[in-house]
Amino acid sequence: MPKSHRAGEKSKSAEAASITAVSKEDLLAALAEHKNSLSADLNTSLNRIDGKLDCLQQSVDSHDSRLTSLEDNAESVDGRLEKLEACYLKVLTENEKLRTKVTDLEGRSRRSNVRLVGLPESIEGVQPTNFFAQLLQEVFGRDLFPSLPELDRAHRSLAPKPKPGDRPRPVMVCFHRFQQKELIMRGARVRKTLVYQGHTFRLYEDYPSEVVTQRKVYKAVMSSLYELGLKPALLYPAKLRITQTNGTRKLFTSVDEAERYVEEVNKSV
Repeated sequence: MPKSHRAGEKSKSAEAASITAVSKEDLLAALAEHKNSLSADLNTSLNRIDGKLDCLQQSVDSHDSRLTSLEDNAESVDGRLEKLEACYLKVLTENEKLRTKVTDLEGRSRRSNVRLVGLPESIEGVQPTNFFAQLLQEVFGRDLFPSLPELDRAHRSLAPKPKPGDRPRPVMVCFHRFQQKELIMRGARVRKTLVYQGHTFRLYEDYPSEVVTQRKVYKAVMSSLYELGLKPALLYPAKLRITQTNGTRKLFTSVDEAERYVEEVNKSV
């Protein structure tokens, strides 16, 4: 082989070896640079994650604190609510007692009162007390009232005066003596129909509104008792007394008791 050819081959081998050596160095440098870049990016990402985790931890701590506060407040509110409920029940009980007392006092203050219903407006003129005293003596007769009954006052109810043709207001009459009021009510039950100058009117006890409501619930059961041939009587304030066919009496303090009694009587008939 000629010398020139051998020299060329050696030159090519050296050049190839040099290229190979340079490429490895560059590759290692590139790898190192890439590694450093990845490490920096990873550190940056980790720092961001750490920052976000810190924010989350702060948020969790804040929520935990708020939940603890809410739990404490809830326990406090529960305690206050229990006290409030106990106080409410106490006030409710005391209020019911006071209502009962007020109704009783109002009923006692009206014991001598009578309501006259059905008399035309303004028939009493300018002296209603004297007029109604004379009216009662005339209607019930001098046998019952040899002299005029003593009235403390007599007046229409405080509702607005009705228009012509409308129902007249009831008249409130207060007797000076309770015994005379009782004579009037007994006489009205015996006569049933009361007439003055062609005007039919009725007499009623002047009960408080609460008592009237309590007594109304007995209306249906009393009708049933009358149909059975029994003699019911409604005592003050709202107690039903029944006189049975054998003369014995039963007392009911609620309409439910009276209805159960009517059912028992109907079954036995």
